[in-house]
Amino acid sequence: MKLISWNVNGLRAIQKKGFKEIMQNFNADIFAVQETKLQEGQIDIEFEGYYDYWNYAVKKGYSGVAIWTKNKPLNIFYGMGIEEHDQEGRLITLEFENFFFVVCYTPNSQNQLQRLEYRQKWEDDFRTYLINLKQKKTIVLCGDLNVAHQNIDLKNWKTNSKNAGFTPEERGKFTELLNAGFTDTFRYLYPDVSGVYSWWSYRFNARKNNAGWRIDYFITSNDLDPKIKETKIHMDIFGSDHCPVELDIDLG
Repeated sequence: MKLISWNVNGLRAIQKKGFKEIMQNFNADIFAVQETKLQEGQIDIEFEGYYDYWNYAVKKGYSGVAIWTKNKPLNIFYGMGIEEHDQEGRLITLEFENFFFVVCYTPNSQNQLQRLEYRQKWEDDFRTYLINLKQKKTIVLCGDLNVAHQNIDLKNWKTNSKNAGFTPEERGKFTELLNAGFTDTFRYLYPDVSGVYSWWSYRFNARKNNAGWRIDYFITSNDLDPKIKETKIHMDIFGSDHCPVELDIDLG
């Protein structure tokens, strides 16, 4: 199966930049997007041959995730069943016969780490949610997880150690997730590859200079390790401050 994830940073905006054509060219079995930044009825976009599922934030023009899938899921779950976390449209889970597919847009800790405390609570509750799912079926998780895990995952790690997305607290929570039986699929195949990123600031010519961060992931429960065929980060695709990431995996 070919799986695609992309933080589009506003679906209405990226729709004018070739989004539909890019996704059609991927011809993925499932593709998921984060940061749709819209409410129901604010966009008219369909992909022939796909079922689509949306989770909108209560706050207008904020957050939001969506999934398109060629195969109809058995069940669809929105959020994680905790009201504190389920107001911002950050999570959809699709249940298929052999696996769960989860898209997540993790809360950003923000400037001066204003939301770091809340972020820590989210991480603990989300990890518990995934562990409970994993007891039923294998899992594929994708999305903008808003953390660069290791020094190799961002260009300027020395100057970012106290900034949102690279704090010891956030990196520690990511380690806890992996230790709970999950695999960072890109690092599984490419443990030492550097200079490959999925997000660049709009400031300081960051993308031109490839001063980026790898914060968009495909994470799988580690029973799937032998079935991972390829992972790709499509740094050549523009339209957002993030680029699409891909997982090719045997889920038959």
